[in-house]
Amino acid sequence: MSTKQSNNQKPKWWKSGYAWLVFGGPAIVVVASLTTVYIAVNGQDPLLTRDENAGTSTKALTAAKRNALEPAIRARNHAATGVNNPEQ
Repeated sequence: MSTKQSNNQKPKWWKSGYAWLVFGGPAIVVVASLTTVYIAVNGQDPLLTRDENAGTSTKALTAAKRNALEPAIRARNHAATGVNNPEQ
């Protein structure tokens, strides 16, 4: 009779694939989100001060470099205002 009882017992929860699917999926998401937060906090870029950023304005560039940046500046202004000024 003891063999009959052991055959009727349910398998342990960790032997079921569905249990690993139900508990494992959210556990992986939590670990991934904590990893993302760790990377975001520890991998921050340093802040620039005004003195470090002063030499990169378009006024400080030579004429050749300013002309090379013209399409990028036009696209930036178009994206910000929605107005396209091809005559500038």
